[in-house]
Amino acid sequence: MSARRAVTVVGIGDDGCASLSSRAASAVARAEVLVGGERHLEFFPQFRGEKIALKGGLSAALDRVDALSAEQNVCILASGDPLFFGVGALVVRKLGGEHVEIIPSLSSVQWAFARTGIAWDDAAFVSVHGRSPEGFATRLRRLSKVAVLTDAENSPARLAARLLEHGDAGWRAWVCESLAGAGERVRAFDLAALASCDDIGPLNVLLLLRSDPAWRPPPAVPYLHEDAFAKRMPKNGLITKREVRLLSIASMAIRPDAVVWDVGAGSGSVSIEAAMLCPLGRVYAIEVDPEGVEICRDNVRTHGVDNVRVVAGRAPEALAALEDPDAVFVGGSKGSMEEIVTVALDRLRPGGRLVVNAITMENVAETYRALRARGLDPEVTLLSVSRGVPLARYVRYEALNPIHIFAATKPAKEAAEATEATEGTEPKQPTPAGAPRSTRSTPEAS
Repeated sequence: MSARRAVTVVGIGDDGCASLSSRAASAVARAEVLVGGERHLEFFPQFRGEKIALKGGLSAALDRVDALSAEQNVCILASGDPLFFGVGALVVRKLGGEHVEIIPSLSSVQWAFARTGIAWDDAAFVSVHGRSPEGFATRLRRLSKVAVLTDAENSPARLAARLLEHGDAGWRAWVCESLAGAGERVRAFDLAALASCDDIGPLNVLLLLRSDPAWRPPPAVPYLHEDAFAKRMPKNGLITKREVRLLSIASMAIRPDAVVWDVGAGSGSVSIEAAMLCPLGRVYAIEVDPEGVEICRDNVRTHGVDNVRVVAGRAPEALAALEDPDAVFVGGSKGSMEEIVTVALDRLRPGGRLVVNAITMENVAETYRALRARGLDPEVTLLSVSRGVPLARYVRYEALNPIHIFAATKPAKEAAEATEATEGTEPKQPTPAGAPRSTRSTPEAS
């Protein structure tokens, strides 16, 4: 263990020194170096030691803290509870938990619920502070009470507009500004009024509560009838049947943070249900037909999923610029099945799943040949479904087209060999703007 003295991370509110406990005040008093956001440092004009402002990237500042803490007492100021979407976790990761003491204050979220009188033991917490809002509406589909940490780009007004755009208007909202500070203000809105509000300060917490007491979350497993995607029917009239979707999506083994490709998306039915299962991830819906692209976009908005990116283009060429997937579904190939399977297996992450739906004998043979050429022994299911339909006073069965479902896992060994083969070349960079794959918290401290 090193001989350096402990770094203390002190939580502080917008009321400055008044929010400090005696223990926190003592930590500041004995500090020789004071670190924090500029607004936090301004609370201590009498401090005579070195001050380090946290602005821009934190890495350089924490390197400086690491070096100084070997000989001096360092105190870092952070908003509210430093371990709640704050800088505390980064400090612990950088310096080691044995060298860091955390002294929390009330978080802004605690103040927000206290000021509105809403119990928060059943609330969910979402941060779009310094992050892309992509997937915000999808994440809220299953939630009834949410506290949201915002920023200037992802303001309460813009988030309200995003929910309205994706058909989720059933919320009551409270915007809580400058909590415990001199300019504290708490206001209630419906989403339409909030979306047009233009005088909200940058330091705020947004609380959202379902307005319909009869609201219930959607089913854990999506199982939508084709009619849900048939407001505009694709030219070829084909929408993946829900029984096929259920088995295909289950075979993809989608995790909550997965990146998914849906090749030949058509109406977007698979993309939309996959997106519901990965609210922290993204789905790329690749479709070559211009009319299909527009239908897919309409359905994405209708079903309130904002983590689907519709990509207009023909596979496999349209796949080149996408980030590497965790799961790939191929529902249409336009005669390029072998090429699509090859690219999908090349780009899949280790342990990723490839699922192919094949109706024609030609596609069945081509898919099986492409998978076997890679040394894979795919799971193959021939699915034949008959549905009961009315016939006068009776019920008869009506058969759907039988379909082959191929599923395969990319082995880790193949992934390692692919990495070795491309060593020394320029790595492919994911193209999504503002949507990092990492879910690491962005500090609220600065």
